[in-house]
Amino acid sequence: MLTEEDKKALMLQGEHFFIEAECFFNRPFIRPTYLFNQRGKAAGTAHLQRNLIKINPILFANNKKEFFAQVIGHEVAHLITFQHYGKVRPHGKEWQHVMTQAFRLPALTTHQLNIDDVVGKQFPYRCLCSTHKLTIRRHNKVLKGTQYLCKKCRSILHFDPIV
Repeated sequence: MLTEEDKKALMLQGEHFFIEAECFFNRPFIRPTYLFNQRGKAAGTAHLQRNLIKINPILFANNKKEFFAQVIGHEVAHLITFQHYGKVRPHGKEWQHVMTQAFRLPALTTHQLNIDDVVGKQFPYRCLCSTHKLTIRRHNKVLKGTQYLCKKCRSILHFDPIV
C-alpha cells in the first residue's frame, strides 16, 4: 500500500514536470488529479479529458526509482500534449517532443518493469507454432465462443490444459 509520503512524492515529481513544461512552452498548464488505484500491467495511465493520472500502487512499490525517473514524466507528458496540442496520437511526434525536448527523457512508449506481482492466473493455449498464455478474461471469452488467432502463424488458439 502506498504511504501518504509516497503519494506526496509522486505528486511532487509530477509538479516538477509541469513546471518544466511551463518553462519550455511559456504558458500555464492545469494540474491533474492523482489516483493510486491503477490495476493490471499498466504502471500508470493518463485520462486526458478528465485531467487525471492513475498510478499502479503495486508496481510503484516494487519500482520506485523507475516511477520517479520515467513513469510520472510519461503520464504528465500525455496531459501536457493534450492541453497544448489537443487530440493527437498517444505516442506521436507531439508527445515525443514533450518527452525529449521539454522533459529531456527518452520517449519510451512501454515500461520494462517486473509485472510478476500483478499478472493474474493465465491459461495455456496452443497454435500450430507455439504455446501462448491467455488471461482469465480471454479464456472466459473462448469458453463463450470467441476465437483468437496466433499473430505469427495465423492459426486458431486451442486450450491445452496439459501444458
